Amino acid sequence: MDKLKNLDDLFEHELKDLYSAEKQLLEALPKMAKTASDPQLKQAFEKHLQETEGQKERLEQVFELLELKPGRKKCEAMAGLIEEGENMIDEKATPEVKDAGLIASAQRIEHYEIAGYGTAAHYAHRLGKKDAAKLLEQTLQEEQKTDTLLNDLAKSYINQKAMGA
Repeated sequence: MDKLKNLDDLFEHELKDLYSAEKQLLEALPKMAKTASDPQLKQAFEKHLQETEGQKERLEQVFELLELKPGRKKCEAMAGLIEEGENMIDEKATPEVKDAGLIASAQRIEHYEIAGYGTAAHYAHRLGKKDAAKLLEQTLQEEQKTDTLLNDLAKSYINQKAMGA
């Protein structure tokens, strides 16, 4: 794509960005799950890995519906967020503090995805692409639920354990 000339072009650009982000996340989530010491946090990362596989497939459905190709665009923002998460994995910290840090890193990623999917769903609606909008909204809801789960884990006891570490 040479130039973004209209909302359709921007929508395609956003979809390609999200696709790249999901592919990168599929590589990062297993590392986060392996590093997490808390069983519930580990389970949350593993569950989100399965959801992310479905989200990538859902984006592939959107591309098919719109007769587009995902291309090779790299989502630089996700690369940066994942790098921050990897820095947390490598950090010398107690398991409790590392778990709290992993949640913070994961929530940054979730917030990025929530913004991306919200924007893409809005564009799809605006452009009259209702089937694509439904698929994007389904992923948006999953991302919001994951963020809520991570927030609940942090607030209920993980951050408390990190305080006493």
